[in-house]
Amino acid sequence: MTSESIWHGGHVDLVGLNRLGEGSLNSHVGIEFVEAGPDWLAARMPVDRRTVQPLGRLHGGASVVLAETTASVAGLLTLDPARETAVGMEINANHMRPVADGWVTATARPEARQRTTQVWTVRIVDDAGRLVCISRVTLAVIPLERGAPASKG
Repeated sequence: MTSESIWHGGHVDLVGLNRLGEGSLNSHVGIEFVEAGPDWLAARMPVDRRTVQPLGRLHGGASVVLAETTASVAGLLTLDPARETAVGMEINANHMRPVADGWVTATARPEARQRTTQVWTVRIVDDAGRLVCISRVTLAVIPLERGAPASKG
């Protein structure tokens, strides 16, 4: 664990990140960025009518949305937004336990940050801190001069 920040600019503006997600899938499923450390980012999502499957349990796809959102935004935060962006390239997820209510919280930590790719591990836990899902997200780092649109998170 490092005490030196990996974030471009040195800090994370959680209010700005939540504002950035307004009107997107993030806000539709209730994702909120809640905390950041020097090398990790956390977001939470409610387990409610928007995020459950027909049997009333957290939908695995909703967990994947939370994992990819948290990792993608974390990846973006490590880059100079005037020069490059990051987009999801691959994701896998292992669903460990059901959740019927409350909140789930995802914490993304980098495994590798290279020039053209980043790999993040995302652990999703329930309100009791029990592991719900573990995911690995690979991001492609794209220079903006190649014509890639700036990502909104």
